[in-house]
Amino acid sequence: MDLADDTDEALRARIIAEPALILEDQELMRALLRADRRSAGRNVVDLRGVLVERLEERLDRLEDTHREVLAAAYENVSGMNQVHRACLALLDAGDFAAFLQVLTRDVAMILGVDVIRLGLEAPAAEPGSGLGPSGPLRGVVIALPDTGSDAYITQGRGMGARRVTLRRLAKASPDFYGEHAPRIRSEAALRLDLGPDKRPGLLVFGAFEAERFDADQGTDLLTFFAGVFERSLRRWLA
Repeated sequence: MDLADDTDEALRARIIAEPALILEDQELMRALLRADRRSAGRNVVDLRGVLVERLEERLDRLEDTHREVLAAAYENVSGMNQVHRACLALLDAGDFAAFLQVLTRDVAMILGVDVIRLGLEAPAAEPGSGLGPSGPLRGVVIALPDTGSDAYITQGRGMGARRVTLRRLAKASPDFYGEHAPRIRSEAALRLDLGPDKRPGLLVFGAFEAERFDADQGTDLLTFFAGVFERSLRRWLA
């Protein structure tokens, strides 16, 4: 058998086995299409049809990506609107009790969380005890030991406390969540700067759904909320 025939047969077998070698080579495809036009009317494969199919597949993938980008953008705008509404609700409070009531009722509903608690470092108080106004709001504000805010955020992992920490929970803190602790499956922990010469504070959002807060989620909106919240809280702690 002629050596050229062996080479042609090997090339043919290679193309049949791996057609993507040709279909994904734009320069080679253009050359084949030009040859196809010159061969019009002969018994040849219509390579333009194959190319159109490839282009349709790429278009479908682009459309899928486009839909995903639009969905993500809509979700981001929706989340931004929620955070803005929550901030405005807090700013309307006329006193500290109203501030806490808005936090646990309106803000929780707007942001879609199940339990909200505020932790303040108060070394003289028993850790986990209530510091809020007398009545139903007493347990909304939780006493923390000195450096308790950072300790809760880092969970003893020896790293600096981030501004916002999102995580799933295998076991929620009874000090923060009380009777709701067995149902809490994820949380957002927001570190609060309460001003010069004051210990930091901690705001936690607890959710019954494990997917509500996860370390892979963005934190920009909650960082903004933490900034507004701490500035509002300073008024009542002054």
